[in-house]
Amino acid sequence: MPETPEIGFIEGDGIGPDIWAASKPVLDAAVEKAYDGGRCIEWREVLAGEKAQRQFGRENPLPAYSIKAIARYGIAIKGPLTTPVGGGFRSLNVTLRQRLDLYACVRPVRHFPGVPAPVVHPEKVNIVIFRENTEDVYAGVEWPAGSEDARSVLGHVNGRLRKAGAAEISLESAVGIKPMSEFNTRRLVRKAIAYALENGFESVTLVHKGNIMKYTEGAFRDWGYELAREEFLESTITETELYERFEGRVADGRIIIKDRIADAMFQQLLLRPEEYGVIAAPNLNGDYLSDAAAAQVGGLGMAPGANIGDGCAIFEATHGSAPKYAGMDKVNPGSMILSGAEMLRFMGWKEAAGLVVKAITQTIQQGTVTYDLARQMTGAREVRCSEFGAAIVENIIDSA
Repeated sequence: MPETPEIGFIEGDGIGPDIWAASKPVLDAAVEKAYDGGRCIEWREVLAGEKAQRQFGRENPLPAYSIKAIARYGIAIKGPLTTPVGGGFRSLNVTLRQRLDLYACVRPVRHFPGVPAPVVHPEKVNIVIFRENTEDVYAGVEWPAGSEDARSVLGHVNGRLRKAGAAEISLESAVGIKPMSEFNTRRLVRKAIAYALENGFESVTLVHKGNIMKYTEGAFRDWGYELAREEFLESTITETELYERFEGRVADGRIIIKDRIADAMFQQLLLRPEEYGVIAAPNLNGDYLSDAAAAQVGGLGMAPGANIGDGCAIFEATHGSAPKYAGMDKVNPGSMILSGAEMLRFMGWKEAAGLVVKAITQTIQQGTVTYDLARQMTGAREVRCSEFGAAIVENIIDSA
Protein backbone atom coordinates (compact mmCIF):
# COMPACT_ATOMS: atom_id res chain seq x y z
CA MET A 1 0.00 0.00 0.00
CA PRO A 2 1.57 3.34 -1.02
CA GLU A 3 1.62 6.19 1.48
CA THR A 4 -0.77 8.19 -0.71
CA PRO A 5 -3.14 5.67 -2.30
CA GLU A 6 -5.95 6.57 -4.69
CA ILE A 7 -9.27 5.27 -3.36
CA GLY A 8 -12.60 5.53 -5.12
CA PHE A 9 -15.74 6.74 -3.39
CA ILE A 10 -19.40 6.54 -4.41
CA GLU A 11 -21.55 9.01 -2.48
CA GLY A 12 -24.67 6.92 -2.91
CA ASP A 13 -28.34 7.83 -3.24
CA GLY A 14 -30.76 9.36 -0.75
CA ILE A 15 -28.86 9.92 2.49
CA GLY A 16 -25.60 8.86 0.84
CA PRO A 17 -24.20 12.38 0.35
CA ASP A 18 -25.02 13.27 3.97
CA ILE A 19 -23.28 10.30 5.54
CA TRP A 20 -20.28 10.54 3.20
CA ALA A 21 -19.81 14.22 4.02
CA ALA A 22 -19.72 13.26 7.72
CA SER A 23 -17.48 10.21 7.22
CA LYS A 24 -14.69 11.51 5.00
CA PRO A 25 -13.33 14.01 7.57
CA VAL A 26 -13.26 11.24 10.19
CA LEU A 27 -11.17 8.93 8.00
CA ASP A 28 -8.84 11.75 6.96
CA ALA A 29 -8.37 12.85 10.57
CA ALA A 30 -7.57 9.31 11.71
CA VAL A 31 -4.94 8.85 9.01
CA GLU A 32 -3.43 12.27 9.75
CA LYS A 33 -3.28 11.57 13.50
CA ALA A 34 -2.01 7.98 13.24
CA TYR A 35 0.87 8.74 10.88
CA ASP A 36 1.61 12.38 11.78
CA GLY A 37 0.90 13.53 8.22
CA GLY A 38 3.10 10.88 6.63
CA ARG A 39 0.18 9.21 4.89
CA CYS A 40 -3.02 10.44 3.27
CA ILE A 41 -5.74 9.21 0.95
CA GLU A 42 -6.33 10.70 -2.49
CA TRP A 43 -10.09 10.38 -2.89
CA ARG A 44 -11.44 9.83 -6.41
CA GLU A 45 -15.20 10.09 -7.02
CA VAL A 46 -16.86 7.27 -8.97
CA LEU A 47 -20.38 7.87 -10.30
CA ALA A 48 -23.16 5.36 -9.72
CA GLY A 49 -26.88 5.42 -9.01
CA GLU A 50 -28.91 8.60 -9.30
CA LYS A 51 -25.84 10.82 -9.72
CA ALA A 52 -24.73 8.77 -12.73
CA GLN A 53 -28.24 8.84 -14.15
CA ARG A 54 -28.33 12.63 -13.97
CA GLN A 55 -25.14 12.81 -16.00
CA PHE A 56 -25.51 9.83 -18.35
CA GLY A 57 -29.27 9.23 -18.55
CA ARG A 58 -31.86 7.19 -16.68
CA GLU A 59 -30.83 3.97 -18.41
CA ASN A 60 -27.23 4.16 -17.22
CA PRO A 61 -27.07 4.03 -13.39
CA LEU A 62 -23.72 2.22 -13.46
CA PRO A 63 -21.45 3.36 -16.32
CA ALA A 64 -18.81 0.92 -17.57
CA TYR A 65 -16.12 3.45 -16.75
CA SER A 66 -17.13 3.36 -13.07
CA ILE A 67 -16.53 -0.37 -12.84
CA LYS A 68 -13.18 0.04 -14.61
CA ALA A 69 -12.22 2.86 -12.25
CA ILE A 70 -12.91 0.79 -9.12
CA ALA A 71 -10.94 -2.12 -10.59
CA ARG A 72 -8.05 0.25 -11.27
CA TYR A 73 -8.03 1.75 -7.77
CA GLY A 74 -8.45 -1.68 -6.18
CA ILE A 75 -10.26 -0.24 -3.15
CA ALA A 76 -13.42 1.85 -2.92
CA ILE A 77 -16.03 2.92 -0.38
CA LYS A 78 -19.66 3.59 -1.14
CA GLY A 79 -22.90 4.86 0.29
CA PRO A 80 -26.26 3.11 -0.22
CA LEU A 81 -27.64 2.79 -3.76
CA THR A 82 -31.39 2.63 -4.40
CA THR A 83 -32.81 -0.47 -6.09
CA PRO A 84 -36.37 -0.39 -7.47
CA VAL A 85 -38.72 -3.05 -6.06
CA GLY A 86 -40.26 -5.26 -8.72
CA GLY A 87 -39.52 -3.63 -12.08
CA GLY A 88 -36.68 -1.35 -13.11
CA PHE A 89 -32.97 -2.10 -13.13
CA ARG A 90 -31.37 -4.84 -11.06
CA SER A 91 -29.55 -4.07 -7.83
CA LEU A 92 -26.45 -2.00 -8.47
CA ASN A 93 -24.91 -3.51 -5.36
CA VAL A 94 -25.33 -7.01 -6.79
CA THR A 95 -24.07 -5.86 -10.18
CA LEU A 96 -20.90 -4.40 -8.65
CA ARG A 97 -20.25 -7.58 -6.72
CA GLN A 98 -20.71 -9.80 -9.75
CA ARG A 99 -18.89 -7.63 -12.31
CA LEU A 100 -15.87 -7.16 -10.02
CA ASP A 101 -16.05 -10.73 -8.65
CA LEU A 102 -16.33 -9.53 -5.07
CA TYR A 103 -17.28 -12.97 -3.88
CA ALA A 104 -17.09 -12.41 -0.11
CA CYS A 105 -19.47 -10.06 1.67
CA VAL A 106 -17.81 -9.54 5.03
CA ARG A 107 -19.94 -8.18 7.87
CA PRO A 108 -18.34 -7.71 11.31
CA VAL A 109 -21.00 -7.46 14.03
CA ARG A 110 -20.12 -6.28 17.53
CA HIS A 111 -21.65 -4.06 20.19
CA PHE A 112 -20.32 -0.60 20.91
CA PRO A 113 -20.67 0.42 24.57
CA GLY A 114 -23.50 2.85 25.05
CA VAL A 115 -25.46 1.88 21.94
CA PRO A 116 -29.02 0.87 22.91
CA ALA A 117 -29.81 -2.74 21.99
CA PRO A 118 -32.92 -4.92 22.32
CA VAL A 119 -31.17 -7.89 23.98
CA VAL A 120 -29.93 -8.21 27.55
CA HIS A 121 -26.28 -8.94 26.71
CA PRO A 122 -25.40 -7.41 23.33
CA GLU A 123 -21.73 -7.38 24.37
CA LYS A 124 -21.67 -11.16 23.87
CA VAL A 125 -22.07 -10.70 20.12
CA ASN A 126 -18.71 -10.56 18.37
CA ILE A 127 -18.99 -12.30 15.02
CA VAL A 128 -17.86 -11.82 11.43
CA ILE A 129 -20.18 -13.12 8.72
CA PHE A 130 -18.73 -14.22 5.37
CA ARG A 131 -21.59 -14.30 2.88
CA GLU A 132 -21.07 -15.76 -0.61
CA ASN A 133 -21.79 -12.89 -2.96
CA THR A 134 -22.04 -14.14 -6.53
CA GLU A 135 -24.58 -16.96 -6.78
CA ASP A 136 -27.53 -18.57 -4.97
CA VAL A 137 -30.93 -16.98 -5.74
CA TYR A 138 -29.16 -13.61 -5.99
CA ALA A 139 -27.66 -14.63 -9.32
CA GLY A 140 -30.72 -12.99 -10.88
CA VAL A 141 -31.63 -15.95 -13.11
CA GLU A 142 -35.43 -15.70 -12.99
CA TRP A 143 -38.47 -15.17 -15.21
CA PRO A 144 -41.87 -13.57 -14.45
CA ALA A 145 -45.04 -15.59 -14.01
CA GLY A 146 -46.86 -16.32 -17.26
CA SER A 147 -43.90 -15.44 -19.49
CA GLU A 148 -42.84 -17.62 -22.39
CA ASP A 149 -39.43 -18.13 -20.79
CA ALA A 150 -40.94 -19.25 -17.48
CA ARG A 151 -43.29 -21.68 -19.20
CA SER A 152 -40.42 -23.08 -21.27
CA VAL A 153 -38.23 -23.69 -18.23
CA LEU A 154 -41.11 -25.17 -16.24
CA GLY A 155 -42.14 -27.38 -19.15
CA HIS A 156 -38.68 -28.93 -19.10
CA VAL A 157 -38.75 -29.28 -15.31
CA ASN A 158 -42.19 -30.86 -15.35
CA GLY A 159 -40.96 -33.43 -17.84
CA ARG A 160 -38.31 -34.50 -15.33
CA LEU A 161 -40.83 -34.47 -12.49
CA ARG A 162 -43.23 -36.71 -14.41
CA LYS A 163 -40.49 -39.26 -14.92
CA ALA A 164 -39.76 -39.19 -11.19
CA GLY A 165 -43.46 -39.51 -10.30
CA ALA A 166 -43.43 -36.16 -8.50
CA ALA A 167 -46.05 -33.40 -8.52
CA GLU A 168 -45.72 -30.94 -11.39
CA ILE A 169 -45.41 -27.16 -11.09
CA SER A 170 -48.02 -24.81 -12.56
CA LEU A 171 -46.84 -23.34 -15.84
CA GLU A 172 -48.19 -19.98 -14.67
CA SER A 173 -45.62 -19.78 -11.86
CA ALA A 174 -42.72 -17.38 -11.69
CA VAL A 175 -39.45 -19.29 -11.58
CA GLY A 176 -35.90 -18.62 -10.42
CA ILE A 177 -32.73 -20.68 -10.46
CA LYS A 178 -30.55 -21.27 -7.38
CA PRO A 179 -27.00 -22.01 -8.60
CA MET A 180 -24.38 -23.04 -6.07
CA SER A 181 -20.93 -24.21 -7.10
CA GLU A 182 -18.02 -25.97 -5.45
CA PHE A 183 -15.53 -23.37 -6.72
CA ASN A 184 -17.36 -20.38 -5.24
CA THR A 185 -18.09 -22.18 -1.98
CA ARG A 186 -14.50 -23.26 -1.47
CA ARG A 187 -13.00 -19.83 -2.06
CA LEU A 188 -15.47 -18.24 0.38
CA VAL A 189 -14.77 -20.80 3.10
CA ARG A 190 -11.03 -20.49 2.43
CA LYS A 191 -11.21 -16.74 3.05
CA ALA A 192 -13.33 -17.23 6.19
CA ILE A 193 -10.93 -19.74 7.74
CA ALA A 194 -7.90 -17.60 6.88
CA TYR A 195 -9.60 -14.60 8.52
CA ALA A 196 -10.37 -16.63 11.65
CA LEU A 197 -6.74 -17.76 11.92
CA GLU A 198 -5.35 -14.24 11.37
CA ASN A 199 -7.70 -12.58 13.87
CA GLY A 200 -7.81 -15.05 16.73
CA PHE A 201 -11.31 -16.48 16.35
CA GLU A 202 -11.93 -19.95 17.76
CA SER A 203 -14.46 -21.25 15.24
CA VAL A 204 -15.87 -21.09 11.73
CA THR A 205 -19.52 -22.12 11.38
CA LEU A 206 -21.03 -23.19 8.04
CA VAL A 207 -24.68 -22.06 7.98
CA HIS A 208 -26.95 -23.85 5.50
CA LYS A 209 -30.38 -25.36 4.90
CA GLY A 210 -28.94 -28.64 3.66
CA ASN A 211 -31.60 -30.74 5.33
CA ILE A 212 -34.06 -29.49 2.69
CA MET A 213 -31.93 -28.24 -0.23
CA LYS A 214 -29.56 -31.20 -0.25
CA TYR A 215 -27.77 -30.62 -3.54
CA THR A 216 -27.20 -26.87 -3.15
CA GLU A 217 -26.95 -25.88 0.51
CA GLY A 218 -26.15 -29.43 1.59
CA ALA A 219 -23.29 -29.36 -0.88
CA PHE A 220 -22.17 -25.96 0.53
CA ARG A 221 -21.73 -27.68 3.88
CA ASP A 222 -19.87 -30.67 2.45
CA TRP A 223 -17.58 -28.56 0.26
CA GLY A 224 -16.77 -26.36 3.24
CA TYR A 225 -15.69 -29.31 5.36
CA GLU A 226 -13.67 -30.72 2.47
CA LEU A 227 -11.85 -27.43 1.97
CA ALA A 228 -10.94 -27.24 5.67
CA ARG A 229 -9.69 -30.81 5.64
CA GLU A 230 -7.66 -30.44 2.44
CA GLU A 231 -6.11 -26.99 2.96
CA PHE A 232 -6.16 -26.35 6.73
CA LEU A 233 -5.68 -29.84 8.17
CA GLU A 234 -3.07 -28.81 10.74
CA SER A 235 -4.91 -25.70 11.94
CA THR A 236 -8.55 -26.85 12.06
CA ILE A 237 -10.61 -29.56 13.70
CA THR A 238 -14.27 -30.47 13.21
CA GLU A 239 -16.73 -30.17 16.06
CA THR A 240 -17.27 -33.93 15.95
CA GLU A 241 -13.53 -34.60 16.23
CA LEU A 242 -13.29 -32.10 19.06
CA TYR A 243 -15.71 -34.06 21.22
CA GLU A 244 -14.38 -37.45 20.22
CA ARG A 245 -10.70 -36.62 20.80
CA PHE A 246 -10.69 -33.71 23.23
CA GLU A 247 -14.04 -34.12 25.05
CA GLY A 248 -15.14 -30.64 24.02
CA ARG A 249 -12.06 -28.79 25.26
CA VAL A 250 -10.21 -26.32 23.04
CA ALA A 251 -7.93 -28.40 20.84
CA ASP A 252 -4.36 -27.03 20.77
CA GLY A 253 -5.46 -23.63 19.47
CA ARG A 254 -6.94 -25.03 16.28
CA ILE A 255 -10.01 -23.47 14.63
CA ILE A 256 -13.17 -25.50 15.19
CA ILE A 257 -15.16 -26.11 11.99
CA LYS A 258 -18.85 -26.69 12.64
CA ASP A 259 -22.16 -26.30 10.86
CA ARG A 260 -25.68 -25.22 11.78
CA ILE A 261 -29.04 -25.38 10.02
CA ALA A 262 -29.99 -21.82 9.04
CA ASP A 263 -33.22 -21.48 11.04
CA ALA A 264 -31.59 -22.95 14.16
CA MET A 265 -28.72 -20.51 13.76
CA PHE A 266 -31.02 -17.54 14.32
CA GLN A 267 -31.96 -19.01 17.71
CA GLN A 268 -28.32 -19.77 18.50
CA LEU A 269 -27.29 -16.17 17.88
CA LEU A 270 -29.91 -15.03 20.37
CA LEU A 271 -29.29 -17.65 23.05
CA ARG A 272 -25.58 -18.46 22.71
CA PRO A 273 -23.87 -15.72 20.68
CA GLU A 274 -20.60 -16.14 22.55
CA GLU A 275 -20.18 -19.62 21.00
CA TYR A 276 -19.75 -18.23 17.48
CA GLY A 277 -16.96 -16.30 15.84
CA VAL A 278 -16.67 -16.44 12.06
CA ILE A 279 -19.72 -17.57 10.08
CA ALA A 280 -19.65 -18.68 6.42
CA ALA A 281 -22.99 -18.83 4.60
CA PRO A 282 -24.56 -18.89 1.13
CA ASN A 283 -25.88 -15.62 -0.22
CA LEU A 284 -29.47 -15.58 1.06
CA ASN A 285 -28.71 -17.05 4.49
CA GLY A 286 -25.87 -14.59 4.95
CA ASP A 287 -28.10 -11.67 4.01
CA TYR A 288 -30.72 -12.55 6.61
CA LEU A 289 -28.18 -13.38 9.32
CA SER A 290 -26.21 -10.17 8.83
CA ASP A 291 -29.21 -7.92 9.43
CA ALA A 292 -30.59 -10.03 12.26
CA ALA A 293 -27.25 -10.04 14.07
CA ALA A 294 -26.89 -6.28 13.56
CA ALA A 295 -30.30 -5.79 15.18
CA GLN A 296 -29.03 -7.51 18.32
CA VAL A 297 -26.33 -4.88 18.80
CA GLY A 298 -28.43 -1.83 17.94
CA GLY A 299 -29.24 -1.96 14.24
CA LEU A 300 -27.77 -1.30 10.82
CA GLY A 301 -26.84 2.26 11.70
CA MET A 302 -23.69 0.90 13.36
CA ALA A 303 -23.04 -2.09 11.06
CA PRO A 304 -20.03 -1.97 8.72
CA GLY A 305 -19.67 -4.07 5.59
CA ALA A 306 -17.24 -5.00 2.84
CA ASN A 307 -17.34 -6.84 -0.47
CA ILE A 308 -13.98 -8.45 -1.13
CA GLY A 309 -12.51 -10.38 -4.04
CA ASP A 310 -9.00 -11.45 -4.92
CA GLY A 311 -8.20 -8.24 -6.79
CA CYS A 312 -10.59 -5.59 -5.52
CA ALA A 313 -12.62 -4.56 -2.45
CA ILE A 314 -15.56 -2.22 -1.87
CA PHE A 315 -16.50 -1.11 1.64
CA GLU A 316 -20.05 0.11 2.18
CA ALA A 317 -22.75 1.37 4.47
CA THR A 318 -25.00 -1.64 4.98
CA HIS A 319 -28.34 0.14 5.33
CA GLY A 320 -30.64 1.51 2.65
CA SER A 321 -30.74 4.94 1.02
CA ALA A 322 -33.69 6.25 3.12
CA PRO A 323 -34.76 8.86 0.53
CA LYS A 324 -37.25 10.54 2.88
CA TYR A 325 -34.29 11.74 4.96
CA ALA A 326 -32.15 12.83 2.00
CA GLY A 327 -30.50 16.22 2.49
CA MET A 328 -31.77 16.58 6.05
CA ASP A 329 -28.36 16.03 7.70
CA LYS A 330 -30.15 13.78 10.17
CA VAL A 331 -29.21 10.11 9.94
CA ASN A 332 -26.49 8.15 11.71
CA PRO A 333 -23.27 7.92 9.62
CA GLY A 334 -21.88 5.19 11.89
CA SER A 335 -22.18 2.37 9.36
CA MET A 336 -20.23 4.35 6.75
CA ILE A 337 -17.59 5.47 9.24
CA LEU A 338 -17.05 1.97 10.61
CA SER A 339 -16.90 0.58 7.07
CA GLY A 340 -14.16 3.11 6.49
CA ALA A 341 -12.37 1.75 9.58
CA GLU A 342 -12.61 -1.75 8.11
CA MET A 343 -11.18 -0.36 4.88
CA LEU A 344 -8.22 1.12 6.73
CA ARG A 345 -7.64 -2.19 8.51
CA PHE A 346 -7.80 -4.02 5.18
CA MET A 347 -5.15 -1.62 3.85
CA GLY A 348 -2.88 -2.52 6.74
CA TRP A 349 -3.38 0.89 8.38
CA LYS A 350 -4.51 -0.66 11.66
CA GLU A 351 -3.45 2.30 13.79
CA ALA A 352 -5.81 4.63 11.90
CA ALA A 353 -8.60 2.07 12.04
CA GLY A 354 -8.17 1.76 15.78
CA LEU A 355 -8.42 5.52 16.20
CA VAL A 356 -11.75 5.60 14.34
CA VAL A 357 -13.25 2.83 16.47
CA LYS A 358 -11.96 4.36 19.70
CA ALA A 359 -13.28 7.82 18.82
CA ILE A 360 -16.74 6.72 17.72
CA THR A 361 -17.06 4.64 20.91
CA GLN A 362 -15.98 7.62 23.00
CA THR A 363 -18.41 9.95 21.23
CA ILE A 364 -21.34 7.63 21.92
CA GLN A 365 -20.34 7.20 25.57
CA GLN A 366 -20.24 11.00 25.86
CA GLY A 367 -23.91 10.96 24.85
CA THR A 368 -23.37 12.85 21.61
CA VAL A 369 -25.46 10.88 19.10
CA THR A 370 -27.86 11.18 16.18
CA TYR A 371 -31.62 10.91 16.56
CA ASP A 372 -31.83 7.12 16.14
CA LEU A 373 -29.72 6.57 19.24
CA ALA A 374 -30.78 9.68 21.18
CA ARG A 375 -34.43 8.60 21.32
CA GLN A 376 -33.36 5.38 23.08
CA MET A 377 -30.80 6.87 25.48
CA THR A 378 -31.35 8.75 28.72
CA GLY A 379 -29.59 12.12 28.89
CA ALA A 380 -28.20 11.97 25.35
CA ARG A 381 -27.58 15.08 23.28
CA GLU A 382 -29.12 14.71 19.84
CA VAL A 383 -26.96 16.14 17.07
CA ARG A 384 -27.09 16.24 13.30
CA CYS A 385 -25.25 13.80 11.05
CA SER A 386 -22.47 16.30 10.32
CA GLU A 387 -22.16 17.25 14.00
CA PHE A 388 -21.78 13.61 15.00
CA GLY A 389 -18.93 13.27 12.50
CA ALA A 390 -17.34 16.48 13.78
CA ALA A 391 -17.50 15.21 17.38
CA ILE A 392 -15.70 12.03 16.34
CA VAL A 393 -13.02 14.08 14.57
CA GLU A 394 -12.54 16.14 17.73
CA ASN A 395 -12.05 12.98 19.80
CA ILE A 396 -9.50 11.70 17.28
CA ILE A 397 -7.54 14.94 17.45
CA ASP A 398 -7.63 14.96 21.24
CA SER A 399 -6.63 11.29 21.61
CA ALA A 400 -3.30 10.50 23.23
